[in-house]
Amino acid sequence: MENQNYIQFESYLSNELTKDEVIAFELRLKTEPEFNQAFNTYKTLNTFLANKFENEVESTVFQDNLKFISNSYFEKYETPKKTIQFKPWQYAMVASITLLIGIFMFNNFSNPSYSDYNNYGNISLTVRGDNDDLLQTAENAFNNKEFAKADIAFEQLINIDGDNAELKLYQSISNIELNNFEIADDLLNDIRAGNSAYKNKATWYLALSKLKQENYKASLEILKTIPEDAEDYKQAQKLIKKLD
Repeated sequence: MENQNYIQFESYLSNELTKDEVIAFELRLKTEPEFNQAFNTYKTLNTFLANKFENEVESTVFQDNLKFISNSYFEKYETPKKTIQFKPWQYAMVASITLLIGIFMFNNFSNPSYSDYNNYGNISLTVRGDNDDLLQTAENAFNNKEFAKADIAFEQLINIDGDNAELKLYQSISNIELNNFEIADDLLNDIRAGNSAYKNKATWYLALSKLKQENYKASLEILKTIPEDAEDYKQAQKLIKKLD
């Protein structure tokens, strides 16, 4: 919807159009569904904000801020013939419309972010034995998001128990957080090549690693390999829709 239309909406509601302009405007309402919908939305906001602001003490700072937004937004549409004088609530409406357009554009055209999905929460390592102190160090560091410290502890534990997929998974996540992607991806691919209970989880985090690296194509292809019985399948499908 062109910005000029909002000025037409206000002129029509304020009875500032000529007879011919009114006829042309009302014809557009009848023949252009999008124009009609935009006008009705504008009219509803206009009524609501008019009632709201007419019954409140107007703040000078509030008005000045809204006027700045409005003037910037409509500046190029003002002509020597006619300049629309917006009422206080209309400045708020312009700001609202601008904000809503911005949110729509952001939600529909921005790429998903790794930070939207790295909600792994606290961990509780299941392996206990002779290395309890080191395990506790790794667990506490990971849960406190001290990933460099956690990585060192996990590395020491893996040197002792090289087949432990759980330790490799959490070390890989630590390295994703540290942007050590080569180390993380090698660990995750190693887990994926095995048959442990962490195989599908490793696939999910490998996809997230690629997402953080902004390698969206690779992330998408990896996500498509996650089976339906995997814990992260539903999340993977949602992310696929955003990437595809």
